Amino acid sequence: MLVPDTNKNYGNLIIRKSEFKLENFESVPVIRFPSGRIKNINKIVRLINEFLLPYRAWKYAKVYLKSQNYDLVVYYSPSIFWSAIVTKLKNKYRIKSYLILRDFFPQWAIDSGLISEKSLITKFFRYFEKKNYKAADKIGIQSPGNIDLFLHYFPNLKNKVELLYNWADTNPNNLLNNNKFNFRSKWNLQNKILFFYGGNIGHAQDMKNLLFLAESMEKSYSNAFFLFIGSGDETDLVQKTIKEKKLSNSLYLPSISQSEFKHLLDEIDIGLFSLHPDHKSHNFPGKLLGYMQASKPILGCVNKGNDLMKTIHDYEAGYISISGEHNKMYESAIKLLNTNHRIAIGKNANRLLLEKFSANSAVENIIKFL
Repeated sequence: MLVPDTNKNYGNLIIRKSEFKLENFESVPVIRFPSGRIKNINKIVRLINEFLLPYRAWKYAKVYLKSQNYDLVVYYSPSIFWSAIVTKLKNKYRIKSYLILRDFFPQWAIDSGLISEKSLITKFFRYFEKKNYKAADKIGIQSPGNIDLFLHYFPNLKNKVELLYNWADTNPNNLLNNNKFNFRSKWNLQNKILFFYGGNIGHAQDMKNLLFLAESMEKSYSNAFFLFIGSGDETDLVQKTIKEKKLSNSLYLPSISQSEFKHLLDEIDIGLFSLHPDHKSHNFPGKLLGYMQASKPILGCVNKGNDLMKTIHDYEAGYISISGEHNKMYESAIKLLNTNHRIAIGKNANRLLLEKFSANSAVENIIKFL
């Protein structure tokens, strides 16, 4: 497992300090290497740093990597730039590779109007996207709808593609440890029904949907409180909206540690998510798995045609509306203010996790490829 250490002050672009650390996490060797920031930073700087990730990874980790033997390379996208190091490892050890594909970039950026389909930057991204897919012997895609969409753009890769649902640990005992986070006490929210959004706060999430919901509920439902935690290029929008609209029922906080995040999931009442309406892909945000693990009902909005809506509704694990249908989302939020109903929906969410999104089933799928 390669993990870029982007939290230290190495500078936005230039690496000022050479540092390599080999750690052990649950019997898995983790290589930490210095790299520039890729979140909450200028888009040009982010692109350069993300482009350099595999080269920096190889620079700092090649001695360790060369001294080991491997059976399979498993890599994750985003980012689209891992093909260089994946190809090196494949050639050296004569092994296969498995790509876990979680969103279709740059396609979602084109659909959202962030970049033009015929621009030079899009051609640059497409080149590395294709290299990323070429480096893979098998590509796991997270939903049937996404497989159809992927094959629309890349029909020649049909033999490489298989269904690989997102996953989470299904053991509730692994959610918490003995420490207490006590978020509610810290912010005096003991008597509030806590609507929580945690994770990436960017253009792809279209945070206006959730901010509009918070604004709509502020005056009529004083027991509802909205908490936004994360980072991304729409954090300024969230903070500005809360300030300008004087939303007394909303709070934004920067990213927290995984340990704190797990504790916080135990304290919230409802898990929120939002997807941009211009998406064509059937994204399944990873944050939903955390909500399910903690037996929390899911409330969110998706792009039209997203098969995530049917999955959540079939299990009665939450309420999903189309992005921009603010009234439907508002009505669903009100239903979840009822304690008994909320608890029942949360139990259904956990059942969905157990039946469809277990880590064991994902591991079996990947190992089967060998």
